Amino acid sequence: MNDKPGWRDKLFGGFKKTSSKLATNLTGLVTKGKLDADTLDQIEEALIMSDLGPAMAAQVRATLSSGRFDKGLDEEGIRQIVEDEIASVLEPVAKMIEVEAFPRPQVILVIGVNGSGKTTTIAKLAHLFVEQDYGVLLAAGDTFRAAAIGQLKIWADRVGVQIVTGPEGGDPAGIVFDAVKKATAEGIDVLIVDTAGRLQNKSELMDELAKIRRVLGRLNPAAPHDVVLVLDATTGQNALSQIEIFKEVAGVTGLVMTKLDGSARGGILVAAAKQFGLPIHAIGVGETIEDLRPFNARDLAKAISGGAA
Repeated sequence: MNDKPGWRDKLFGGFKKTSSKLATNLTGLVTKGKLDADTLDQIEEALIMSDLGPAMAAQVRATLSSGRFDKGLDEEGIRQIVEDEIASVLEPVAKMIEVEAFPRPQVILVIGVNGSGKTTTIAKLAHLFVEQDYGVLLAAGDTFRAAAIGQLKIWADRVGVQIVTGPEGGDPAGIVFDAVKKATAEGIDVLIVDTAGRLQNKSELMDELAKIRRVLGRLNPAAPHDVVLVLDATTGQNALSQIEIFKEVAGVTGLVMTKLDGSARGGILVAAAKQFGLPIHAIGVGETIEDLRPFNARDLAKAISGGAA
């Protein structure tokens, strides 16, 4: 699914800012002799400045200082090690959602702060499932923003899937109840639920999500099967704090990262994988319906480290 024409080019283009920043930060950090502590410090700092995070930078440093590089390393050698270490972190977490729920539907709650691209990501996820011949239903559970309901309706039409909506300000749990009943009755495979993106009042959001979970539990004790957090890659380190908060509030089971379009701080994807180890289901590298795809960990590692496409 990640081999759409041009998608790989967009992937490498989307990480251009990150790879260029990393290359700039590593410039001059070459050594003809054994890597000394000062050079290792500088390399570690360069990686942190490139948004890869302290834990990832420490992992690369540990590899570099392992004693296998007595003759030194040039910039390309350092870049290759960075690529290998990034790939080792991303490979275990590159996992698209598997539709395995029985009885159907598989219920996916999608959460994220307003502005993260949550609503469009829901549509793009729906498109991915439709491509695999799954029946998909959307539920417009973000009832506090009329724009969110209207936007999701438009996307549902474009993707060619059904949607359950309610009035602005209505009860999200009621909409979810209606959507589960409809999906169950019609044998729909996947139900994707939009939820409110307010984090200003964590307890209010937690109460709302708990109510949705209670309603789901009455209809299908295994639901929700997935709780997917949508992250905006342009927010950098703030994305990590969002994961922390939403894990506490909503029990996040996986991530989707959007807006990896060239202006993004793409290293944050690696920092998130290293720190939390949550499955990363897909990444978004553009605005079109085709631009959210599962990813190949090695390709992504090359794109971030500046390897050849």
